[in-house]
Amino acid sequence: MNDLLLSEIKSEENELLQTFLLIEEFIFGKKTAIQSELDDLVGYCQSETDEIKDPIERAEILINALFIDQLFIDKQQQNWPVMSYQVSSALTHKLVSPILKSVLIAYVANACDCQTDIVFVPEKAMLRIICDDSYAIILDPVTGESLNWHELDTRMSEISGDPFEITLDIMKQESLVLEHITSLKAAFIREQAYDNALKCVDMLLALNPNDPFERRDRGFLLHQLDCFKVAYDDYQYFVEQCPKDPAAQLLKLQLDKISIADTILH
Repeated sequence: MNDLLLSEIKSEENELLQTFLLIEEFIFGKKTAIQSELDDLVGYCQSETDEIKDPIERAEILINALFIDQLFIDKQQQNWPVMSYQVSSALTHKLVSPILKSVLIAYVANACDCQTDIVFVPEKAMLRIICDDSYAIILDPVTGESLNWHELDTRMSEISGDPFEITLDIMKQESLVLEHITSLKAAFIREQAYDNALKCVDMLLALNPNDPFERRDRGFLLHQLDCFKVAYDDYQYFVEQCPKDPAAQLLKLQLDKISIADTILH
């Protein structure tokens, strides 16, 4: 991963969706021609909301336009397929992973003059459409369902501290990027696409060098690809850095079984 691409991904000045497209291009090895599809989506939503002056009504119409008209409504899933992390295929199949869908909706909503950001509501990222100084809509990016005040209070009660001082924090771009790449890595591993999963790990380590858990995962992936020597080094690093982790004990046993002499280097 070159330094220029890394600096582009880390830059807070770039539009978030464009950052996600840069990540997609690096991992999948091809540039996605998606702008016309995005323009069509924005254009449709603008046509539905442009004449609506009341901000609450405009937000509600936008939500209906996306989740009903554009079929963004979905069910919660424990695991999302790889194609749900690629913008073009995700939009085509109406199957969009939660973080990517949050970024897409925020992009469209802000283009429609609905001030929208991505906030953390335990235990997940959700969308907040700010209607005025005293009213906002908090909604699930997967189902499109909004939280009422009781549901929001219940979720926020899980956060320690003075309840009168607890606020919804806008999720930082870095956090969204890391969660997106980590989830995509897991999807690749489930589909046994280890080469692409390794690209995800390389990107995660470029963003957080020497993260022991990413070193462990890189070791696993290299092991699957028969790169035993490098896998050994990564496993050893994880065991040394996280000796109390339950996985470390199992890896200690595996390290003794890896034959360094028979390594296959790629």
